[in-house]
Amino acid sequence: MQEGVLSLMQMAKISAALAALEERHLPFISVLTDPTTGGVTASFAMLGDLIIAEPKALIGFAGPRVIEQTIRQKLPKDFQRSEFLLAHGIIDEIVDRREIRPFIIKALNFMMNPDITSKSTALATGLKFEVGAPTP
Repeated sequence: MQEGVLSLMQMAKISAALAALEERHLPFISVLTDPTTGGVTASFAMLGDLIIAEPKALIGFAGPRVIEQTIRQKLPKDFQRSEFLLAHGIIDEIVDRREIRPFIIKALNFMMNPDITSKSTALATGLKFEVGAPTP
């Protein structure tokens, strides 16, 4: 493990920061670029309310050789690529790097739109966001 104990302890800080966002009803969008590996994948990268990745991005905790040796099985083709993870519900969308900014703007407009969150909860099933002050 390259991160070491001090780096792994940062997970508590990240989790606390994400809890503060949740209390304020603000979304956390995780953007996974190629590669996103190790402790980042095992921790805060997968805590996003919306998780997007760029095409063909390598995303995983350990390398394929290590996993195959551990489970003593051959991994499926492209096991740790964004397309595989999308097909298996691990990430929410694959977005080309040049389109990430407009995609995030559109997602935030949807997530933070008071008309959607207050009037149409059926359309926003699963979204926990509301505009306004957090309730005590």
